[in-house]
Formats: sequence, structure tokens, C-alpha cells
Amino acid sequence: MAQVRPGPSRAARGAMSLEALRYRRGSLRVLNQLLLPQRSCYEEIGGVRQGWEAIRAMKVRGAPAIAIVGCLSLAVELHGGAGMGQDKTGLETFIRDSLRYLVTARPTAVNMARAAEELGAFASQEAQREEATAESLRESVIQWAEAMLEKDLQDNRSIGEHGARHLLQASPQDKVTVLTHCNTGSLATAGYGTALGVIRSLHALGHLEHVYCTETRPYNQGARLTAYELVYDHIPATLIADSMVSVAMKEKGVSAVVVGADRVVANGDTANKVGTYQLAIAAKHHEIPFYVAAPSTSCDLSLAEGAEIVIEERPSQELTDVNGVRIAAPGIGVWNPAFDITPHELITGGIITELGVFCPEELRAALPGAVKGE
Repeated sequence: MAQVRPGPSRAARGAMSLEALRYRRGSLRVLNQLLLPQRSCYEEIGGVRQGWEAIRAMKVRGAPAIAIVGCLSLAVELHGGAGMGQDKTGLETFIRDSLRYLVTARPTAVNMARAAEELGAFASQEAQREEATAESLRESVIQWAEAMLEKDLQDNRSIGEHGARHLLQASPQDKVTVLTHCNTGSLATAGYGTALGVIRSLHALGHLEHVYCTETRPYNQGARLTAYELVYDHIPATLIADSMVSVAMKEKGVSAVVVGADRVVANGDTANKVGTYQLAIAAKHHEIPFYVAAPSTSCDLSLAEGAEIVIEERPSQELTDVNGVRIAAPGIGVWNPAFDITPHELITGGIITELGVFCPEELRAALPGAVKGE
């Protein structure tokens, strides 16, 4: 088996950053994750259209990071003078139209849709204030978007702490072995991560034995991104193919499966990177706790069950080609859904949020009214 214990050299650490984005007032750069781990390249996002394109092309991915980049791309455009000369009503319309456009880039990930709804409502409320001006509205929206960065980082650390404590309490072992899927770390969030945040917290506490991460076909987010983050943080880990998860559960002493989610609905069904559903089935068979780690902003309680989630389908070339080279037989049909739905009854460990760990049936009562779709 291929161990990835040693971390990168000092030179590699300097060249490769785990920041998915770099922001200062008026400037947003995103790490093009399509080029990792071979190249570390930050690309300037000058406004909403470039933000949409970066999200759609998966240069930036992960539901929390998508929402942050989307809103910050609007902040950058507003700082650059977009809507200048309009009154506050015209500027509010521009803001709402921009947010609706950003939602269309990756429709399955609910965080962007929720951020658009909340920021749009905030902009309307600000515009209705009698003393408000177009310039005060512009500044308020920019500050709102900037505040998302710090909140996401705080929420991720809380997810990590709650998840680690719950997993350790449920395990008879002092050190646990975790299996994870896709990328849910610093590269998918403002920093630290969700499911990978739980793993980081276990490691920091000295209670992590080992991690198994899947390659996560067809985009290989596990092989390219999660493996890189684990090596970077000197976390003992092994990369496996997606088709190896059942035998790994049988033979490698897996204590728990911890994955992320792009959307969690009212009954606890979750949408996550395709391949998650089969992990949950295999975990159930092997009596291994299955956890979903996601911030409350990924919870969409306006939908009753997973069947109502719109599943994004990606271009066929993502499956038939590798680095622009065709590997599949010409003429073969392709089905390439980006996500699948894990039924709530398979989430046996719990849903880990920044508010705590809940059984799927407890989720509706546990979340604040702001995320209940009311």
C-alpha cells in the first residue's frame, strides 16, 4: 500500500499554499485547484462573471468555498465601481441580479443559494433605510461578504471539535482510523475544513491512528487535494481507489467514515460527491459509524427529502478524458452526475455541524430558524 506519511519539503511548503482563496479589500485571487498538486497558481477574480466561471469550471470547489468566492467576487466588483452612478434602488437590483447569476454556477451546493438569499435580503433592508445612500449600501454589502470568511473558519473549527469528541466517545479505541471521500479541507472552505477538520482535530488531540482517503473519480479531488493536505499536515494517511472502500473497511480496521455534504435536507438525506452513497451502504454492512460533517449553511430544510435535490450533471469529457487525453472508447455513452444522495437511515454516526452532532431526525429541531427555510 502507498503510504504518504512524509510531508513536503520546506521549499514545497513555500510554493504550495492550503489557502483556497486570498482576499483583501478590492482584490480576490483563487487557487486554481485543477492544477494541483503539480502547480500552485492563484488567478485574479475581477468580478462576478469571473467568479461564476471559476466556480463552474471547478477551479474553486466545496460548498462553503463556492459561497465565499461568489459573494467576494461581487464585493470586488462593487469596490471597483460597478453600479456607480445608480441610485440605491438601481444598485440593489444589480446586487440581486448578480447573486441570482452566481447561484446558477453549481446549483446542487446550497451554500451559494442561501448566501444569495441572505445577502439579497440584507441589501433590500439596507436600501429601505431612509438615510441610506448608494455608497452606504455598497459598503454594507462588501462588509457582509467579508464577514463570511471569518465565520466560516470559526464554524469549521467547531465542526472539527464536536466531531472529534463524538467519534471518540462512540469508539472503544483510544486511537481511531477514519475513511473519508472527496476533499473537505482547507481547499474546500475558508480554512481547516469540515470532514477533514474532524480528522485534523483528532490528529491534534493525539487520537488519530490513520486516514484512508479515496481518489474520488472522475475529478480525483481525493488523490489531488485531500492527499496533498494530509501530507502537508504530516497526518498518517493512505490513498485508495474508490472501488477499494469495502475491502478497506473489512481489512484495515476502519473506525468511522466521515464525509462532507453539499446539501442536507429536512429528513437528514444528504447530497455529496458521487460515491458517497456506496460508502454509506458499505459502512452499514460492516457496522461502521457513518458521519456527515457540514455547516448549518449547508442545511436546506425547505426540501423534505433528498429526492427533491437537483443533481448537477457534468460534461462527459470529465469521465472520458484525463488531462485532455481520451481514455474511453469513442462513441460510448456517458452518465456523469457530480453528486449522489445518501438516505438519512444510513447516517448512523450523526450529522456534525458547528452547533453539535445530531441524529438526522434531530436536525430540524436543532437548527436555528434562519436555516429552516421558513
